[in-house]
Amino acid sequence: MVKPDFTYEPLGLSQRNESPPGYRVVDRRVRVGTGYAAYARLADGILSWQLHRGAGLRVPPGQGRAAVGRDVVPTFGVGPLRLPAPCRVVWTEEPVEDDGGAQRAGFGYGTLPGHPERGEEAFMAILDPDGAVYFEVFAFSQHANWFFKLGAPVARLSQEFVTRRYLSTAQRLAS
Repeated sequence: MVKPDFTYEPLGLSQRNESPPGYRVVDRRVRVGTGYAAYARLADGILSWQLHRGAGLRVPPGQGRAAVGRDVVPTFGVGPLRLPAPCRVVWTEEPVEDDGGAQRAGFGYGTLPGHPERGEEAFMAILDPDGAVYFEVFAFSQHANWFFKLGAPVARLSQEFVTRRYLSTAQRLAS
């Protein structure tokens, strides 16, 4: 089976918190805890899709950890009215043993055909050298087609709603 192409380019910019011109950007960072254990719990929750599930998205069971090239189709909505959002993981950073320094772990995925937006989104657990743990979500997106452009205000509200849910879920995962 041939995998579909991404709906945007260039790939991987979210790993550096960069975006192509003309895309809407979401860049949020919140302190969620202190110490390596909190960082490790958050990193595991991000890489195992717990963050997404906790934010109210449905991720197929048995999805496995985020890994480069892995496709995932989370759905968003209420009850049977759910919108599929096909994505493919474009980069990952795994946590390493505690060395007392700054660390990052997480992943970024990009949109595939059938997603209502086109762009990329990244989810990161960050451990600063002083022991502070942060969750960061960075995304750049555009509406995928004219139909979704008509619903732009609803799409923006939905994205903000899910972002807030990511932030609160990250706090629970780190505690």
